[in-house]
This record gives sequence, structure tokens and C-alpha cells, in this order.
Amino acid sequence: MDFAYADELNRTIRIVALKHRARAAALLADLGLYPGQEIVLLELDTLGPRKQAELAVSCECEPPTVSQLVRKLEIAGLITRQPSTTDARAIVVDLTDRGRALVGPLKSRWIELAEVTAAGLETTKPDELLSVVHELARSLCPAAALRLDQRFERLSECRQRTIN
Repeated sequence: MDFAYADELNRTIRIVALKHRARAAALLADLGLYPGQEIVLLELDTLGPRKQAELAVSCECEPPTVSQLVRKLEIAGLITRQPSTTDARAIVVDLTDRGRALVGPLKSRWIELAEVTAAGLETTKPDELLSVVHELARSLCPAAALRLDQRFERLSECRQRTIN
């Protein structure tokens, strides 16, 4: 790969990441959320109460990042943190009623973000884009490959049930 190609690839990925995050921020703002916080709420909605360390893994975040996100979400009254009943060193994080009530509107914003992101595609179908982005994520984070594959498989199964 030469510099010109690498430069174009890196700049394009940078633009996509920056613009996607900015759109996410705009859509989440009216819910009182900031980018990153939505993943914690969505993961807790999907997986239920989690040890904070497990939440860091499922959110693909470093533990100090999740600790900061969780602290801010707790202050906002959207989650609770309780000592684990089975592990004295662990903290269990869960949604509050207020957090659960926010999940529906959050999922609507999440869908809107995906639709806006893919709306301008002319030659690439959204399924093709998802496949390429999934492959890129696996390439950039081999440690998360299994979790990515499992989520991708669940999506495929869900879509098959919807079609049938």
C-alpha cells in the first residue's frame, strides 16, 4: 500500500467516525445523554444486570472509561451500582426504572442514527456496508472477534425469523 492510498483510507475512516459521533451526539442530546452512555444503557437492557468489569468487555471499553460512564449515569438516576452478592470485589450495574423508560426512545434514536448514516448510499446496500464494517471491526479488534461474530449471528437469526 502506498502513502496516497493509506492517507485516503485513514482520512475517510476518520471523517466517518467523526461525523457519525457528531450525529449520535445530536440525536442523544435531547435524551440528556452523551455518546458512549447509550451503549451502557443498551447493553444493560439486552443483557440485564452486569458486573462493571463484564460491562466494560461487552461495551468494548476500557474499565476506567466504563467506570466514568457508569458514575455519570448513576448521578443522572439511570442506573444503580450495588456490591455483588457473590464477589466482594465486584460492583453490579443495573438500570433504574427511569433508565428502563429511556431505553425505548434511545432505541428509536439508535435506529434513526443508522438510517441517517446509510441514507446516502448509492451503490452499497446497507447489508453490504454492515458486512464490511463488521469485518473491519474484527480486523481492528481481534480480541472482540468472537463477541462481534456472536452479535452478527444473532442479527442474522433475528432477520431470518422476521422474513419467515
